[in-house]
Amino acid sequence: MKNILPTYDQLFNSVIESLKLLGGSGSIEEINQKVYELQGFSDELLEIPHGDSKGNRTELEYRLAWTRTYLKIYGILENSNRGIWALKPDFSNISNVDPGEVTKKVKEKSKRDRNKERIETQDEIEDFEDWKQKLLSIIQNISASAFERLVQRILRESGFTQVEVTGRSGDGGIDGKGILRVGGLISFQVLFQCKKYQGTVTPNLIRDFRGAMQGRADKGLFITTGTFTRDAIKEATRDGAPPIDLIDGDSLVDKLKELKLGLKVEIVEKIDIDEDWYLKI
Repeated sequence: MKNILPTYDQLFNSVIESLKLLGGSGSIEEINQKVYELQGFSDELLEIPHGDSKGNRTELEYRLAWTRTYLKIYGILENSNRGIWALKPDFSNISNVDPGEVTKKVKEKSKRDRNKERIETQDEIEDFEDWKQKLLSIIQNISASAFERLVQRILRESGFTQVEVTGRSGDGGIDGKGILRVGGLISFQVLFQCKKYQGTVTPNLIRDFRGAMQGRADKGLFITTGTFTRDAIKEATRDGAPPIDLIDGDSLVDKLKELKLGLKVEIVEKIDIDEDWYLKI
């Protein structure tokens, strides 16, 4: 099945086109979703896991990570510490590249400074493989009740109050509730559901959850260690239906990192000002 997926270099121009359609910049999730739309990938292809890992990364996500990295080294893309990727100002009007030329130039550059460049080309991949998959594996192996308590802690740390775990059979999958107050003026009653999955969440589960929360809350929050199918994402934001926010495994571990819950983050900061960047805006 993996053999029918495009290779990382065959995705160069799809990533460029996706960024142009997104206005020149976008998050990894936004870029990937736009590439999936342009390529017309089926859910079956999108769900192919990378390697034998029990983590959350799919084969396409893995290949697209290399695609972005190659385009960055080639000099077309840049990315911020917040995970936003963008076309550099000089290339805002670029329509496509020659995949063979990009691959050749990047490999030549790597050879000139093999040790340094080898590390840089793999930064994004190594970052995910080393800690995100490990953390997801740990969470997927804790008990269901421990996972509910973890979600309860995350919500409290994120500004929710009166967070309760209420999960019980026959309640449509509702595992808890809480109140989110915005700006000290407006509050929202939120019901949440936790799914400790290694696979994907389908639209049927989203519809069941929405049915259970009908008339009981302003918003829903669905948290999983797995992923959501495209149809599930569409169902969560369907017009005229109560909105449901989705947090997949990747977003979950990012939130744990942000909140420093069970992780120690060490940051070494070096700041170089690129004057030319500002002159070209």
